[in-house]
Amino acid sequence: MTFISDILAVVAGLPKPLLVLVTGALVLGECTIGLGFLVPGESGLLVASAAVTDVGFFFVLASVVALCAAIGDNIGFWLGRRYRLKMRETKVVRKLGQQHWDRAGRLLCRWGVGAVLVARFLPVVRTLMPAAAGASGMSYVRFFVSSLAGAVGWSATHVSIGWAAGASAKYIEETLGRASWILAVVLVVAGVGVWLLRRSRGRQAVVGESAGGAESEDVESAA
Repeated sequence: MTFISDILAVVAGLPKPLLVLVTGALVLGECTIGLGFLVPGESGLLVASAAVTDVGFFFVLASVVALCAAIGDNIGFWLGRRYRLKMRETKVVRKLGQQHWDRAGRLLCRWGVGAVLVARFLPVVRTLMPAAAGASGMSYVRFFVSSLAGAVGWSATHVSIGWAAGASAKYIEETLGRASWILAVVLVVAGVGVWLLRRSRGRQAVVGESAGGAESEDVESAA
């Protein structure tokens, strides 16, 4: 059994209730400002989604993930509402990058609630957008509706991708294996070619130096 199959086997072997809880916790952590740069929620979601085998479990996992993402957004929103513009100078925002905070602010100024929806699909910015929306004074109702819609769309998209990837994991693994062999052959051929080229140039340089030395000797003899 190879690497990808090993991972999928471990994930698929988890009890489904535990799988859902762990995935929801990872997503909640990533979507909560202050934890977003520590928790690989999106990666965990994709791996967990590879264990989806039927439509029923798809809806259960997607619903829990969407709910956890929305809860994380709400935490960020109320922190932004509480601290307003002071949020930009906090250690959390500096750690994530103040340029991402500024980007979130620009998106809000241009698109309003639409920015909350779009930001859900943008790494890092999605962690900061709820707090930026709260700091901007956006209506909570408008934020909540847009955040929930974005969370549902984001969750459904990623669970679908993970499900599809899990179904085709064997094919992907075989393709990667063939690609690795092809890459290895290309590297060997390129290395041999470079070695032969350098060797040829070295010989030409030696011949040139020998010819130059012979010419010098002829000139001295003639003198």
